[in-house]
Amino acid sequence: MTMTLSLRKFALTVHVIVSVGWFGSVAAFLALAIAGLTIQDAQMVRAVYFGMLPITRYVIVPFGLASLITGVISSLGTEWGLFRYYWIVIKLVITVLSTIGLLVHLKPINYLAGMAAMSSLSGADFPTQIQLVFVSGVALLALLVATALSVYKPRGLTRYGWRKQQERRKVSQQS
Repeated sequence: MTMTLSLRKFALTVHVIVSVGWFGSVAAFLALAIAGLTIQDAQMVRAVYFGMLPITRYVIVPFGLASLITGVISSLGTEWGLFRYYWIVIKLVITVLSTIGLLVHLKPINYLAGMAAMSSLSGADFPTQIQLVFVSGVALLALLVATALSVYKPRGLTRYGWRKQQERRKVSQQS
């Protein structure tokens, strides 16, 4: 089903807004993760890790899920389709893996927020702190790649896309 032009523009606008929000919130999270690792003031470090949890739960996760949903809706409602072009499939895989990774990493975020709430962050938490910096950096890189794919739209039909294109040609030749 192809959407009308105005509905397609609306869906794309919503998708771009939530995707930019996701990117920005992950960038802010990375900044907090680096700050938590490098700041010397114990109170400030506690505030950083305590603040990460609501930012993740109420900003990053909703933007990630909304980006996934609006991306699927946008692709299904246009001539691009969801599985016709490799760049869309790769972008879908990046988004799904990033969303799953985000949900998996709620556990270390919960842990550090809990430790910060109890005033008991210690050197033993250092590997978890490093993990948050690394994972958020990788997530930011993945979102950059997905954005670049959206802008450049490299050529390359999937087998499914090629088959659909051949079917369209046959129908148009018969008309």
